[in-house]
Amino acid sequence: MAGQLAHRGPDQDGFYAGEGMTLAHRRLSIIDLSENGRQPMFNEEKTISLVVNGEIYNFRELRADLEERGHRFASNSDSEVILHAYEEWGLDSISRLRGMFAYALYDERERAGKLLLVRDRIGIKPLYYYYKDGRLLFASEIKAILQDPQVERRLNHQALYDYLGFEFVPAPETMFQDIYKLPAGHHLVFQDQQIRVQQYWDLKFHPGRLKLTFAEAVERQKELLDEAVKSHLVSDVPLGVFLSGGLDSSCIVALMRRHITGPLKTFTIGYRDKTFSELEYAEIVARHCETEHQVLMIDDLKQEYVEKTLWHLDEPMTDLSTVPLYLLCKQAREQVTVCLSGEGADESYAGYDRFKASRLNNWFRLMPGPVRKEVIGRLVAMLPDQAQKKGAVNMLKRFVEGANLDPAGAHLRWQYFLTNSLAKHLFSGNFTEHITQDPFRRVREYDARCDAGNDRVNREIYLDMRFMMPDSVLMKVDRMSMASALEIRVPLLDHVLVEFIASLPGDWKLKGMTTKYVFREALKGLLPDSVVHRGKQGYSLPVKHLLRGELKGYMVTLLNDSAVIRENMDIRYVNRLIEEHCSMKQNHNHVLWALMNVAIWHNRFFS
Repeated sequence: MAGQLAHRGPDQDGFYAGEGMTLAHRRLSIIDLSENGRQPMFNEEKTISLVVNGEIYNFRELRADLEERGHRFASNSDSEVILHAYEEWGLDSISRLRGMFAYALYDERERAGKLLLVRDRIGIKPLYYYYKDGRLLFASEIKAILQDPQVERRLNHQALYDYLGFEFVPAPETMFQDIYKLPAGHHLVFQDQQIRVQQYWDLKFHPGRLKLTFAEAVERQKELLDEAVKSHLVSDVPLGVFLSGGLDSSCIVALMRRHITGPLKTFTIGYRDKTFSELEYAEIVARHCETEHQVLMIDDLKQEYVEKTLWHLDEPMTDLSTVPLYLLCKQAREQVTVCLSGEGADESYAGYDRFKASRLNNWFRLMPGPVRKEVIGRLVAMLPDQAQKKGAVNMLKRFVEGANLDPAGAHLRWQYFLTNSLAKHLFSGNFTEHITQDPFRRVREYDARCDAGNDRVNREIYLDMRFMMPDSVLMKVDRMSMASALEIRVPLLDHVLVEFIASLPGDWKLKGMTTKYVFREALKGLLPDSVVHRGKQGYSLPVKHLLRGELKGYMVTLLNDSAVIRENMDIRYVNRLIEEHCSMKQNHNHVLWALMNVAIWHNRFFS
């Protein structure tokens, strides 16, 4: 099992066998590079053992407090504070940690021993488990759990259905039966062969609590942004930063420059098709902050890269930036061990186009339903796909398609790609017998937990932060970086900063049709105006073009030969989707790319 995770920690391995329990660890040395930082770690009496994945950014403050209380430390590692904090405060120690982490702590002092699994508040670091017949296995990646011969590899049909809509598998399910994700902000206790999963943190909006003016909120935000970035710079190895040219990564580069006086390495991705590229803006920021800027140009998509990323992901996830991120991480790892990145701001500050689409939908839904669906819907569906990434026609088609989906899906229907018509024709009869065809059931559960009241933007932010982000964006970032033993840190998801942003009214984040309004105000003067005021682009691959070009033959062969596709889908309809896409009658790249990912994943993990 540990060998399957060697890419995550190539520097050391460590093992401990207790009574009915074994811990294993692969180490990527970041803080305290000596042998003292080896894991598993133990308390002074050797009664508590620990393995950790991640970083604790406030470990120095915690250590000073614990030493005053009489605790003795054997290393300078940030991980060791978890041990002593648990000794001092028990489960309450989790709330004192500031960072990204997944850890397992075994307490032999408890009756029959107690194992504690913890995943950080936001879900930056992953944690999976298998529990059956009183037996528990856990790991940072599913592939490690699959090494146990008692774990059967069985397809989770419900997860496949959910994935084809949302393009990721929502927690706690995975694509494997009996293997689960520990949700973000949860811990699991295993004792007497029983498990108990509990939530210890949630994102709270506290409507009406805020007493700051807008100007005061902007100033407080500046302080927290600077504090978050500064805290994420603690490292005993070289670090750099990913610079896409967007607002979020540009903010991090500018704030890093405040605290780093020497060379600062920035890395970015570019494409020849400028509608998919942000090179111009990345270069503006690199010059502004005087960084050592490096560009990775991507002209094609090799099959081996797609298949390699699917192996690292463990389950299908169709984010079109996955392969570019994998290649960027490989390049960055040749020079640094740690990179900062800008994930999280689009979710917490309402930065995606879907926030604007949701607001526009308020007016669109004033039209009678038959007009929206039968007249406008049909007319817009007839428009041919356009070559550019976005553009007026492509955005209109996506808007109308999302608006005509089930309103129960709320904000997330803009990111949902399995329409009723598509589902009706795509699946075989046998497949639908295994599943509940209610794609938004979990969305309703999350929406019911949100305390944002009638603030629609904040309710949508909650769904992005708690439902979507951990198992899509953050899972991608963790896997693609750790594939090359590169640690990515995401300071814009510092939980103190995130909690403050949540306390702000939604209209301060989405002002009219201006996304991230309060964030942009905080960055004025820190970045060039051309960067502060620009819209969102992203660096996803031009997959829709690739499927009509160099990947067409690969797609046709892969989908027609795939056992999982032929068993669960109507292959004639799949080939119809291929024909419509390649002739540019429609853009089916989302469903075709999703099916390709399923086929590749199934070949790798089941064949």
